[in-house]
Amino acid sequence: MGEVISTEKAPGAIGPYSQAIKAGNTVFCSGQIPIDISTGEFVSEDVAEQTHQVLKNLSEVLAAAGATLEDVVKTTVFLADMNDFAAMNAVYGEYFSTNKPARATVQAARLPRDARVEIDCIAVI
Repeated sequence: MGEVISTEKAPGAIGPYSQAIKAGNTVFCSGQIPIDISTGEFVSEDVAEQTHQVLKNLSEVLAAAGATLEDVVKTTVFLADMNDFAAMNAVYGEYFSTNKPARATVQAARLPRDARVEIDCIAVI
């Protein structure tokens, strides 16, 4: 098994899972939704603002593992509505402008707390 990664700077796990697991030099981050830790609520209902918050949350989890978004090799983006793809993708591109990891994007029937976007990732340090 790997090392459990946990940080107070991102939303905590709301079930029997870890924010991330570090196995050797690989970090497996659980999906993050757009919770602002200062309020415990979604940052907004806007998919672009939600995407910013999700990527900020992922960045904090990665930092706790000694990694950054530059180390990400794979992401999975879950959207509540594929019509939000362009707005999500524009924000996503701001965070992955030089490092462009492999990615899958899928529409999910429903996301936790009815989020509009959730993203997980794998990083190699």
